[in-house]
Amino acid sequence: MHPFPPPQIPANELRPSRRWYAAAAAIAVVLIVMGVVIGAFRFDDAIDSVDTDHPFANGDTVTLRLEAGSEKTIWIRDEEFGPSAAPKCSITGPGDPGLTDPGVDVFLTRDETWNPLYTIDVRRAGEYEVACSSHARSAYAIGDSGGLFALAGWLVLAIALPVLGITVCAVVVLVTAVRRSRHRKQLVSRLP
Repeated sequence: MHPFPPPQIPANELRPSRRWYAAAAAIAVVLIVMGVVIGAFRFDDAIDSVDTDHPFANGDTVTLRLEAGSEKTIWIRDEEFGPSAAPKCSITGPGDPGLTDPGVDVFLTRDETWNPLYTIDVRRAGEYEVACSSHARSAYAIGDSGGLFALAGWLVLAIALPVLGITVCAVVVLVTAVRRSRHRKQLVSRLP
């Protein structure tokens, strides 16, 4: 005697709907794309964050056009035997501009290491003059506040978003498959 095959139940009668699979895939794609865009955008910003093409030396004066609240930093290039001895900078311009501690960061080029020396703090838009000096031969550059440490924080987000997208997709697909299977069994058990 041959057992009867289980009755076929149309896929569109099962709950939850197969649309959940599409929603899971859409969530994964959106989060992966967001992670890639954030990573590429921030990596590009980090590569160009310090203007190493226009360095200035001890005693040189650089004129900058800055907006109020701009986040610019004075970076110093490490010389062969470590950072320069006792570097100092000054800023003059409208209002009461100041230089503050930038915290720890680093910017690397192919053959140079740059460290933040001062963050420029201006309250009014205008032209400012920056001059720096130290007890040793030094090179300075103006750049944005974020270096590799800031990039690392953004890269964590850029990696976390795709991982989150793939995880959410896998969970939704698994839950949907299990619930559809249970619903199929319930429908089969109710058939005569």
